[in-house]
Amino acid sequence: MRIEDMHLVIRNLEHDDYPRLQALMDQVYKDIGGAWPEHTINKLIDDFPEGQICVFDGEELAGIALTVQVRYDRFSNPHSYDDLIGKRMTILNDPDGDAMYGLDVLIHPDYRGFRLGRRLYEARKELCRQYNLRAILAGGRIPNYYKHAKEMTASEYIGKVRQREIYDPILTFQLSNNFQVKRLLGSYLPEDAKSKGYATLLEWNNILFEPEESVISSRPTRVRIGAIQWQMRTVESVEELLQQVEYFVDTLSEYQSDFALFPEFFNAPLMGLTDQTSQTEAIRFLAGFTERFRNEMSHLAVSYNINIVTGSMPLLEGETLYNVSYMCHRNGTVEEQRKLHITPHERRDWVIKGGNQLKVFETDAGRVGILICYDVEFPELARLLSDQNMDILFVPFWTDTKNGYLRVRHCAQARAIENECYTVICGSVGNLPSVESLDVQYAQSAVFSPSDFAFPHDAVMSETTPNTEMIMFSDLDLDQIRVIRNEGSVTNLKDRRKDLYRLKWRHEV
Repeated sequence: MRIEDMHLVIRNLEHDDYPRLQALMDQVYKDIGGAWPEHTINKLIDDFPEGQICVFDGEELAGIALTVQVRYDRFSNPHSYDDLIGKRMTILNDPDGDAMYGLDVLIHPDYRGFRLGRRLYEARKELCRQYNLRAILAGGRIPNYYKHAKEMTASEYIGKVRQREIYDPILTFQLSNNFQVKRLLGSYLPEDAKSKGYATLLEWNNILFEPEESVISSRPTRVRIGAIQWQMRTVESVEELLQQVEYFVDTLSEYQSDFALFPEFFNAPLMGLTDQTSQTEAIRFLAGFTERFRNEMSHLAVSYNINIVTGSMPLLEGETLYNVSYMCHRNGTVEEQRKLHITPHERRDWVIKGGNQLKVFETDAGRVGILICYDVEFPELARLLSDQNMDILFVPFWTDTKNGYLRVRHCAQARAIENECYTVICGSVGNLPSVESLDVQYAQSAVFSPSDFAFPHDAVMSETTPNTEMIMFSDLDLDQIRVIRNEGSVTNLKDRRKDLYRLKWRHEV
C-alpha cells in the first residue's frame, strides 16, 4: 500500500456500506464469530448515526469505530458484553445516556501502521465533547493474555502491559490514547478464548463535560482579564485617588472584563499626606484607609459588574501589620489573601508580618489564586493552589528596579508553565520623590500561559509597554487549560512522581 495512492476520507457509516463492513469484520473477528448481522448495523446507524465513524480509501473500507450511548452509572460498573445486546442481536442505544460506549474499532490489515485507529479515537473524543457527554467507556479485550495465562493472573498481565513489559495489541493502544483501566471484567465475552473471557473496563473522561444547568448559572469558558498598570502620582486627598480607581474600573467594565487587577500598594501615594519621618508610622497611617478602600472597591465591583483584585494594601490588626489583597466579587462578597513571604524591606522598614493562610477563590469566571509579589518567587505556593484546580493566578507586584521586576516576571512565567495555568502580573510605574521608598517604580505587566501548541509561541498572551500608565486586556480560554492538563504535549501536573515526593500545607487554621 503506497501512501501517495491513498485518498482517505472520514465520515459516518451508511446503510449501503454494510457489505464492506461485513467483509472487514469477518476477516478481523473470525475467532469470535465474525460480523454483526445487517439488521444490527442498520439499527445502530438509525439510533446513533454520528457515533458510527469510518475511514474510507476510495471504495475500500480501511477502518471503522462503532459506538452507542449508555448511562455512565450503569456501565462504569461491572457488566458483560451481553448487557449491551437486546433481542434479535440488536445493540441497545440509550438516547438519554450521558456517556459513549466503544463497541468495536477495526482496521483493515492492509492499512495497519498508518495510525488510522488513532484518527478514529480522536473523532470519538471530539464527538463526546460536542455532545457534552461525561466519558467514553469500553470493554477492551486482552487478546495476548492466552500466551501468559499459565504464569500470571489477568490483573498481573494488565499491570505488565501498563508498564510496557508486555505488548497487547488492544490494551497497549488504548492506554496510549489516554484511556484508563478502571477494573477487570470477568466473563465479559466468554467466547473470546485468547482473552480467556476477560476484558478491561476502560474510561476516557471528557474534562470539558458540564452537567446540565441553566445558561445563567453556567460558568463561562472564556474569561477577559483587565489589568491596570498604575501611575504613582501625588494626590491631595483620598477622594482624588478613589476617583482614579473608579475611572479605571469603569473603563475595564466598558470592555466587558470579568476581572480588574490593581498593583501591590497602589494607594501608597496617600502616605504623602502625613509626616514621613518614620516609615513605620507612615505605613500605619496608610493602613487607616484600607477598610474604606475595601468597601469602596467592593461597591465598584457590584456597580460595574466586574470582579476586582484590589492589588494590596496594609492591614493593621491590633499592633500587627499585614500586606493584604482583597478579592471583591461582583456579587458583593469579599475575601482576602495575605502576603505570606515578607521582603527584607517590608520587614525592616515597615514591620510587616506574613499571613498564614492560602486559598483558591471560587468566582463566577473560574478558580483563581492571588500571590502578592514576593510570594510568586516561592514555587510551593502556586503548586498548592494548582492542587486545588486553580485556573488563573493573579500576581500584583511593586518593584523599583528592572532586576527586581525580572525576578517577579520570570518566576510568574515559570508558575504558569509548571502548573498549567494562566498567570497575570500587574505593577505600578512612575516616580514619586515626595514619598519615602516610592521614589522609583519599574513595571511591565503581562499575562502568561502554559507553553504548548494552543498558546502563543513565547507563552505570553499579552503585555504592556514598560513604565507607561496603561490598561491591558487578555482573553483566556479556560477549556484549553483543562485540555492540556490531560492531553498536552507534556502534562506536568499528571506526571509528578507522587510515589517519590509530595507537598503538604502544614498550617492548621
